[in-house]
Amino acid sequence: MKRFFLIVLDGLGCGEARDAAAYGDAGSDTIGNVAKAVGGLALPVLESLGLGNVRPILGVRPSPAPQAAHGFMRPASAGKDSISGHWEICGVVLDRPFATYPAGFPAELLAEFTLRTGRGVVGNKAASGTAIIDELGAHHLATGDWIVYTSADSVFQVAAHEEKVPLAELYGACAKARAMLTGPHATARVIARPFVGKPGSFTRTANRKDFSIEPVGTTLLDLLAARGIRRHGIGKVDDLFAARNLTSTHTPTNGEAYRLIREALVNVDSGLVFVNVIEFDQSWGHRNDVRGFHEGLLALDWELGAFLPMLREDDVIALTADHGNDPTTVSTDHARENVPLLVFGPKIRPVSLGERATFADLGQTAAEYLGVGRLAAGVSFLGDIV
Repeated sequence: MKRFFLIVLDGLGCGEARDAAAYGDAGSDTIGNVAKAVGGLALPVLESLGLGNVRPILGVRPSPAPQAAHGFMRPASAGKDSISGHWEICGVVLDRPFATYPAGFPAELLAEFTLRTGRGVVGNKAASGTAIIDELGAHHLATGDWIVYTSADSVFQVAAHEEKVPLAELYGACAKARAMLTGPHATARVIARPFVGKPGSFTRTANRKDFSIEPVGTTLLDLLAARGIRRHGIGKVDDLFAARNLTSTHTPTNGEAYRLIREALVNVDSGLVFVNVIEFDQSWGHRNDVRGFHEGLLALDWELGAFLPMLREDDVIALTADHGNDPTTVSTDHARENVPLLVFGPKIRPVSLGERATFADLGQTAAEYLGVGRLAAGVSFLGDIV
């Protein structure tokens, strides 16, 4: 009854990738720079697992006897978003990034969106989600126009007030946008961004919904489904794979994700437990909130201490990330970074995994462990750790 827990700490990169400068991310080092900003990290559980053996991190010492197999993985896919990162982990490597629109979307796309949805559009620029609803929320309430915006990532975001536009209509409009944004305009995600409140005090709600492009190749999830092996999702992972062969319980906070991981450790008998832990990216990285990021790391360390005694004999837990999101830099966008790799369990040998050429090495290892054949990308390190 094998169980593989694949936990992606969204945005928790560990140093600039070789091509970071080409993405405007020279100097980004999410966990390293946070450690320096707070005068050093005290993470005893992560330290015991071997986080300090992965790379130098102020306050996190290398362990002479780490409990986890440890190393880091370089991004092989083009891009630096959550979709490309999660797809790469699961064996799909992209040779070109998704379309981005830093100057706004083409007029003909927005005209088609208006035609299909029956509402006008305002915004159409790269913007902070909280700033743009403060700027245009009153106009939206008066006219019913969609607030459409993007970011440095490949996203088409649609904001609407829940009392002005029913959620079902907002989700339906996003589904129509998803159908439009293909081919040369293939955009990674369409995101519904509902909000509430009055002018001057608008707030986004937890009813966000992502409409992702479907994976362009065979993923770890597809192989597991073909063999009838169970897949359990925690967090937004189903959105990142267009819900193909995965359903998931969404978690607005890290704490909620950790609670569901504990429940899975007790109740799930076998298969893959695939987790996205969202707030390092969503709440702290994108908002340059170093203090929140630091507190999140402390909470993660405490939770890991609670997980370890719950592991069964054949369990494997892998901790990693999908990209960086350094809250100490001027940018509030994702960063092109390497990601940490910690793999542990009762039968795992705590060897050095070194520098892996692609995130797909982790997915290939999970595929071999669960007995479902090979992915198109990645080299399994299972023989090194079991």
